[in-house]
Amino acid sequence: MLVIAVVNLKGGSTKTTTAGHLAAAFHEAGMKVLGVDADGENESLQSWQEAADLPWPVITLAVSNVHKQLPGIVGDKYDVVVIDTPPMKAQRGTVYSVLRIATHVVIPMAPTPVEYDRLAAVRELIDEVAGDREDGQPPIHAVLLTRVKPRAASTTVYRQLVTNDGVTVLKAQVGALERFAQSWGDPMTGVLDTSYGEAAMELLDLEAAVKA
Repeated sequence: MLVIAVVNLKGGSTKTTTAGHLAAAFHEAGMKVLGVDADGENESLQSWQEAADLPWPVITLAVSNVHKQLPGIVGDKYDVVVIDTPPMKAQRGTVYSVLRIATHVVIPMAPTPVEYDRLAAVRELIDEVAGDREDGQPPIHAVLLTRVKPRAASTTVYRQLVTNDGVTVLKAQVGALERFAQSWGDPMTGVLDTSYGEAAMELLDLEAAVKA
């Protein structure tokens, strides 16, 4: 089972949008998907499911011991669990617990100076959690560039900066499109054919590469 955590230092970084669309892409690919809303303050993913009647379930699990509670909840019923985490700066303990059980971490990042600066704190927590994971290794993790503007030179610049830092950057990148920016609360269709679908498939490839 894949457990995909969408993580960033602060809110407003497209975490919920990314979690929702990744879950939708995996669902469209024929996988059994569970969404987990670990942000007890906003509950954006849970509210999205209720507003749009999404065809895959979402539960709220805004606790500091997600790694202990989640296995008993999911059992062997799902292929993929996508977790929308709270802002790391505000609820570090919850995010740390999620990272203990995550197989993959997706870090949505706009190609801007402020978002690039936040990446270091997320990487530090990913490295720190390794000692508390069963395998003793940090989870597979990658940056997903979001809110990318067409033909913007900054995209190439920040892709190279992150790569130089030793962090995987997914080839897929999400454009600054109204389709995504205004998607909350609406049903999602055809996601597998979008950049989020490409990102979902890349995550599967990353797992295969690590296992090899």
